[in-house]
Amino acid sequence: MKPIDSLLESFYEETTPRRGLPAAAYKDAEFWRAECASVFTRNWVCVGFAHELQAAGDAVPVTVAEHPLLLVRNTAGEIKAFHNICRHRCLTLVDAPKNVGKLIRCPYHAWAYDLDGQLRAAPHFGGANDHQADGFDKAQNSLVPVRSHIWNDWIFVNLDGQAPDFDAYSASIQSRLDGMDWGKLNCIGTLDFGEVACNWKFIMENFIEPYHVQFVHSSTTDQPLEDHYTIIDGNCLGSAVDLEEEIGTSCSLGVSSRYLTLYPNFILGRYFPDQLGVYLNIPTGPGTMMQKRALYTTEGQSLTPEEVEGLKKLWWDVHKEDHEMTERLQLGRASTISEAGGVLSPAWEDSVRAFQEMVARDVTTTEKH
Repeated sequence: MKPIDSLLESFYEETTPRRGLPAAAYKDAEFWRAECASVFTRNWVCVGFAHELQAAGDAVPVTVAEHPLLLVRNTAGEIKAFHNICRHRCLTLVDAPKNVGKLIRCPYHAWAYDLDGQLRAAPHFGGANDHQADGFDKAQNSLVPVRSHIWNDWIFVNLDGQAPDFDAYSASIQSRLDGMDWGKLNCIGTLDFGEVACNWKFIMENFIEPYHVQFVHSSTTDQPLEDHYTIIDGNCLGSAVDLEEEIGTSCSLGVSSRYLTLYPNFILGRYFPDQLGVYLNIPTGPGTMMQKRALYTTEGQSLTPEEVEGLKKLWWDVHKEDHEMTERLQLGRASTISEAGGVLSPAWEDSVRAFQEMVARDVTTTEKH
């Protein structure tokens, strides 16, 4: 692959209309590694749902920028993030979500850490029945913490520890959610889509442009293109639709909506008057990612089991419509025709261009943002 600066030359050309990122940005290992070292290291990255860690000892492993991490709820009820690495021989400690009890125990040599990451046991390290060795300091061999922040039900981490304070970083998206009674937020279900065979950026770009909605979602939505508009507001990119007449909130997308993202990977959909959906998007490589979606009610209402199942089916169908498109976008990047990127609508895809400029900025600069 060309050096990234030269690879992006066509992207920065002042063409009309503007071009998208080149194909290499979606398929090449070198570009992926550059994103790992910048996009996913210096920014706040969403990695999990707090509701999936209910009890003390609940632990969820997750990988960010090829770094194995571990989310743990401690005895004080706090969710902590650590590098999921034993300090002895660097084994990954937890390989699947589970409750670890009072100690995070390495399966290799039984080193044990408490739920705050402190090393509590290194059995026989100095010899048979000798658990101490000259120069060995347990305090210096505890789990390595990762800077984290919990916003409502959503867990964020910042790998390099240098990102701005989370509230400052997320101010633009938070301001667009004014009027939410967060105390009434209630998760009613989760959809786990597993692996999606596309680059993570395709999922983000698909969400923040309304151009595709009336074509891809013609059977699952009733939101005319002319009622949409795009949003470019600092770290918050997306689109919105305001409808004069709404046809309900169960089993339909015919409602006023806000499609908001927080760079780089957080997606939130607000569906008036009483629904919220949040996507967990975990990039895993140049052409793969994992995705979940949590469904919430926002006004404290109770839905029947049938209504919940109807919403879950609706959102499953909508996502599968999107996944078909994003996976075909990935396949298209194998063609030489796509090397210089596609063209972007100045009316409906300016938000996509703004997102791509953020990615390009991160992968071509070394300073912190």
